[in-house]
Amino acid sequence: MLEYEKGGEMKTKSIDLLDLNPSTNIKALVDEIQKAEPLITASRTDQVRVLVQKLQDKLGQFKDHQFYLFKVLRAHILPLTNVALNKSGSCFITGSYDRTCKLWETASGEELHTLEGHRNVVYAIAFNNPYGDKIATGSFDKTCKLWSVETGKCYYTFRGHTAEIVCLSFNPQSTLVATGSMDTTAKLWDIQSGEEVCTLSGHAAEIISLSFNTAGDRIITGSFDHTVAVWDSETGRKLHTLIGHCGEISSALFNWDCSLILTGSMDRTCMLWDATNGKRLATLTGHEDEILDSCFDFTGKFIATASADGTARVFCAATRKCITKLEGHEGEISKVSFSPQGNRLLTGSADKTARIWDTFTGQCLQVLEGHTDEIFSCAFNYQGDIVITGSKDNTCRIWR
Repeated sequence: MLEYEKGGEMKTKSIDLLDLNPSTNIKALVDEIQKAEPLITASRTDQVRVLVQKLQDKLGQFKDHQFYLFKVLRAHILPLTNVALNKSGSCFITGSYDRTCKLWETASGEELHTLEGHRNVVYAIAFNNPYGDKIATGSFDKTCKLWSVETGKCYYTFRGHTAEIVCLSFNPQSTLVATGSMDTTAKLWDIQSGEEVCTLSGHAAEIISLSFNTAGDRIITGSFDHTVAVWDSETGRKLHTLIGHCGEISSALFNWDCSLILTGSMDRTCMLWDATNGKRLATLTGHEDEILDSCFDFTGKFIATASADGTARVFCAATRKCITKLEGHEGEISKVSFSPQGNRLLTGSADKTARIWDTFTGQCLQVLEGHTDEIFSCAFNYQGDIVITGSKDNTCRIWR
């Protein structure tokens, strides 16, 4: 990001470094940037070179990292529902059937707060990343609560849904929280006032996935009615309906620059859509059973899919071709995510293990064993050197 002053006003401009990789010639890249960007004068060249070098070093980090079990957290008295990290990975939250959400410090594994007040299962949980000072919890009691990370106090209880809340998300600006419900609607809530902003109505079955774009002016909802809807988050108007899947939607999300939408479905396929006009661009096939999770890497160049057939696949977003198939799990894979560097993949499975894979060769590099029941949630921290796994065995494990 470049900061500059124009007409007495501070402005920012971003430079896209999505093609940076560990073997990029930094001097040549900075010369190229400088030619294209008049804001970077000769006196700033060295500073830019140092920054780009730092980013390149980060890309090569933790390539050969071997994880060990750091701590087992017997988190709740009843089964866990979800696990989520804040952006830096310094703390994480767990939701549970015991009607609470707990906040944990990653470094020590210490419990920081128990968020109490829901009258039923706490199912959907999220931090307002990148800020990480608030938590939203969505419950089967039909309400969503907004909490302070620092004190554990509840700011607001959002009431209005007529059935269980099963997914939620903050917009990146941290001004809105969206909730998706079994009542077939999604609602947007104002974080400052605690008021409902609008209701997104139009699906014919429950909404199980929702996601904002980076600008925060669009939100997508995935439903059991086999469709995904694109909405204007400021007006609540439906812009497009993505029709093409012939099974329930399991995931729906934007890529990094929000030009593409990826949808995964129980119909065994993933589809890529143009985010601006809602047109289908490609169907990713190959799985022999339902797709339970899908994601982009951080640059949006690669897509990973996880399936009930026990395999995961990596596709190139540009060519839409499968480049690797990850085989080795003995049960369905419910979760897949890329490491921040993009060269590793993490999968969590019903076979009670999580696995670390080489994104490009498909080789299994490590099996994280020890859970005594299926793993339904797993995630890397922001650096890529810590993994959290959540299991139906009622424990959460921190791997370092």
